[in-house]
Amino acid sequence: MRIFTASVIVGALSLGTPAWAQAQGTQPKAPPQAQSEESTVIRSIQVVDIKDLQPDVRSKVEAVVSKASPDDLQKLRGSIDASPEAVSALKAKGLNSSHVVAVNLTNGVLTLFAKTA
Repeated sequence: MRIFTASVIVGALSLGTPAWAQAQGTQPKAPPQAQSEESTVIRSIQVVDIKDLQPDVRSKVEAVVSKASPDDLQKLRGSIDASPEAVSALKAKGLNSSHVVAVNLTNGVLTLFAKTA
């Protein structure tokens, strides 16, 4: 389960980078099957400190984080560092990828969950 979760997280980030590039420039013509994967298009990024979450949501995020291996987190943070948009969103909050402990991609919104203390 831990490997699956990390794969989904890393996969979401790696698929999101081309979506950001498309949003900034002209959109290339894609085959019909590629266009049907709009759920992987990242339209916005939000950074949330887990200490600001409701207790029930915080416990769910912490449960996922506790299952992640150091290697999973390293891969996740490497994917974040490879994305200028994600790095910029973190810098706007005074953070960097080392603060990110989990991510979620829902309806085109990439949420970076950060732990500052």
